[in-house]
Amino acid sequence: MLKGVTLRNMGPQSMPETIARCAALAEDADLDSLWITDHIAIPPDDAEGSGGRYLDPLITLAWIAASTNRIKLGTGVLILPYRSALPTAKQVATLQELAGERLLLGVGIGWMDAEFRALGLDRHTRGQTSDEVLELLNRCFAADGVENAAVDRDQKDVVEANGQAFLFKPKPAKPPIYVGGSAPHALKRAVRYGDGWLPMGLSPERLAADIETYQKLTEAAGKPPGLVTIMRGLPLDDAVQSRDLLAQYEEIGVERFVCGIPYATADEFSARIAQLNRIIE
Repeated sequence: MLKGVTLRNMGPQSMPETIARCAALAEDADLDSLWITDHIAIPPDDAEGSGGRYLDPLITLAWIAASTNRIKLGTGVLILPYRSALPTAKQVATLQELAGERLLLGVGIGWMDAEFRALGLDRHTRGQTSDEVLELLNRCFAADGVENAAVDRDQKDVVEANGQAFLFKPKPAKPPIYVGGSAPHALKRAVRYGDGWLPMGLSPERLAADIETYQKLTEAAGKPPGLVTIMRGLPLDDAVQSRDLLAQYEEIGVERFVCGIPYATADEFSARIAQLNRIIE
């Protein structure tokens, strides 16, 4: 089972020097991936300890990519309804190419009412909007995204949207798409548009049945088995309990475990990474 870690792109921990050092520590620790989250408009009464400071996830990962070489870069998760479909596809493709195809694209439909209001969006249409973004994203990265037969089918970089054909470049390999959210809706969306499912915080006991359902859905759709990444914390001060939890997740078919690590400073992050490495070595 692959092991990743969360990196704080919010609050005082999101200052450039702290992010740079923590990203280097994660890569030096030989972890598989680092993941950051997404908020655009935090209300004053719900700042979640961030003080309202959140760095944009795609720009932050592009910046981290320049100072790292191997570690994969994940969004956990990018909220799709907040962004227009085509510019998002372009940003994702650009980041994937500039990062040497290390992007792991976790996506979600969002939940915070205040953010939808600040953006002038109808929260109740977020599922449909997310599906539209995912549909275009997949077509942009496909070998042939053309719908109009009048367009030369040999133009493999041509995509059509809103009745207009256009060239979609750069077009690196499509990053794996991990659909976040809860069963059953997230599972259906993951099967239809994604390559994996990204649940958060669920215990092995609760997760096992959902993974079984997810794999049955992928099989029925004629797709390869879906990849499952779980994101949650570990009791790092209790190595025995942590190892037991990791073993349970691996047993039920989790492909990657992303450990959520609270920390106030890069030194504290370093200490926590050392604990995690002792557990998983």
